[in-house]
Amino acid sequence: MRLDISQQMKMDQRMMLAPRMIQSMEILQLPILALQERIEQELLSNPTLELEEPNLDEDAASETQVSDEEIPYSERTLTLNEDKNKSEDFARLEEQDYDYADYMNRADYVRRTNDDGEPDRKLEAMQNTAAPAQTLNEYLHDQWLLVECEPVINRIGKAIIDLINDDGYLSINLNDIRDFVQESVTDDQLEEALGLVQTLDPTGVGARDLTECMLMQLQEHEGEDINLARDLILRHLKDIEGNRYPLIVKKSGYSIEEILRGVKIISRLDPRPGLQYGTPNINYIIPDIIVEYDEDNDLYTAHLADETVPTLRINSDYAGMARNRQIDTKTRDFLKNNIQSARWLIESIQQRKQTLLNVVQQVLFTQREFFDKGAQALKPLPMVEVAEKLGIHVTTVSRAVSGKYMQTPTGIYPLKFFFSGGTENASGDAVSWDAIKAKLQEIVDNEDKKKPFSDDELVEELKKNGLEVARRTVAKYRNVLKIPTARQRKQFI
Repeated sequence: MRLDISQQMKMDQRMMLAPRMIQSMEILQLPILALQERIEQELLSNPTLELEEPNLDEDAASETQVSDEEIPYSERTLTLNEDKNKSEDFARLEEQDYDYADYMNRADYVRRTNDDGEPDRKLEAMQNTAAPAQTLNEYLHDQWLLVECEPVINRIGKAIIDLINDDGYLSINLNDIRDFVQESVTDDQLEEALGLVQTLDPTGVGARDLTECMLMQLQEHEGEDINLARDLILRHLKDIEGNRYPLIVKKSGYSIEEILRGVKIISRLDPRPGLQYGTPNINYIIPDIIVEYDEDNDLYTAHLADETVPTLRINSDYAGMARNRQIDTKTRDFLKNNIQSARWLIESIQQRKQTLLNVVQQVLFTQREFFDKGAQALKPLPMVEVAEKLGIHVTTVSRAVSGKYMQTPTGIYPLKFFFSGGTENASGDAVSWDAIKAKLQEIVDNEDKKKPFSDDELVEELKKNGLEVARRTVAKYRNVLKIPTARQRKQFI
């Protein structure tokens, strides 16, 4: 086996993204909150970058200056005398017997302001943040502390509570709880512990299936139709879920009126009692763009909701140091690199703003009828078309609209909502797929609920409105809109 070393030349073409371009694309893709966080990180890591603050009025500033003679002795700035006699200064410290715990809790300290007189936004956000809600597990354990039972039953009950899922159901087989208790327990002890857990609030918690959960809740109801509702839950729950009431009539002998009375009681029961407790997942939307209607000129205008985005600048002192040849080379290079990074960030933020506004202007121009008439007037707007009009790459448009929202006079929409494909109606006009969905929803809302449209009939109804859509597309859009099937939508009385 022979090994040797050789050299060869090869030419090829590669696309290399410069760091500046990468940063620009990252900034463009960030929503407003993520952009604020990125700016804060840069302010902490880059010493040459600072916030641009308005200049104070020199006359007003001079009026607020107070001489040392006018300031109480104990509140003057603590400085050492030139003769290095520290006794007087330390005596002043002893006189300042502030209770700092009380001071930190003072209202004027809690509502402190920044140097420019503006409220501390981070502190306000912390004060306005709701305390985390008690979880279902914590709530059940708090109640279990008040339950009187034998020690072994107490330990089994704690294990059962820990195995109850967020919906309120016992997530494993009762016999498998022995593995979590780690001691010998009998079936009767398991049943006793489960029975005690099922007495806790909310009613229905600790159930092993939907039927048991509903029957537990039904025990708290009174009335002549309770037995009817119990029988429907035990024998016909699946048929009720499928809205197969005529089949229940044949199986049970109940009339439609009796079944509807029982279903009315069942509809008041909570199939997921555990969700009454715990912190709900709330997604707050902060729009990046705000669209307003100008009545005088009959047009829609847009501006960025960037009032909370700070204005940045490069520190003039550090910029001067970077040009000063009397400073050592290592320090100057460090400052130059940070100044270059700061300049790129400032330019990227400005470019993000301009690109977003350009894209939104195309949306306002193309989707004017949407803002006037609603979702059914939405037109197809491919990103490629917008990119060609603006002279930019389609991926730039995609990054500009990604994760961003637009506030309009009719509501808040994802910016991507306005970019979709579509088809032509019978008149040859372009119609977006979202407009077809809106029309489909309107047809279902206005149908006769005693005889709802099937998917084939929905196709015909759309055709009457000039929209040629395949049946499988109707079924797909119906699922997207969470519209049940015709049998499930049917009302019998």
